[in-house]
Amino acid sequence: MTKTVAGILRSKGYNIHSVNVDSTVFEALQLMAINGVGALLVMEGEKLVGIMSERDYARKVVLLGKTSREAKVREIMSDKVLYVHSHRTAEECMAIMINKRIRHLPVIDNKKLTGVISIGDVVKAVIDEKEFVIEQLEEYITGRKIVAEV
Repeated sequence: MTKTVAGILRSKGYNIHSVNVDSTVFEALQLMAINGVGALLVMEGEKLVGIMSERDYARKVVLLGKTSREAKVREIMSDKVLYVHSHRTAEECMAIMINKRIRHLPVIDNKKLTGVISIGDVVKAVIDEKEFVIEQLEEYITGRKIVAEV
């Protein structure tokens, strides 16, 4: 029972927190705080053009010699955005995130943005999957009847 990105999104929801490319970094930070997220997708109209994370803020604003109230999101966002399709497995996503050292992956299907998953979502899905397998093996070994959950 391999969990896919589609399954992760069904569990966590399809909320997409985003900011306009011309917003100030301060406005983006306020949105992150209000929504309890560590990154925002950066949009230009309906088009995904980047991602801005707390890491981008921490590493780039001061280096620009600006404040968060004057710097624009476009100045600090990461514009090379990796994404996945909903048929990908949690383990595939984990491998991408570890290898590329990223914490968020937008989900795009049929050229449409459908959600975002975080490293926390992926780790939870992988752990849940492993716990299920262990439980099934324990039941098999002890001879207890396996009751499938629907």
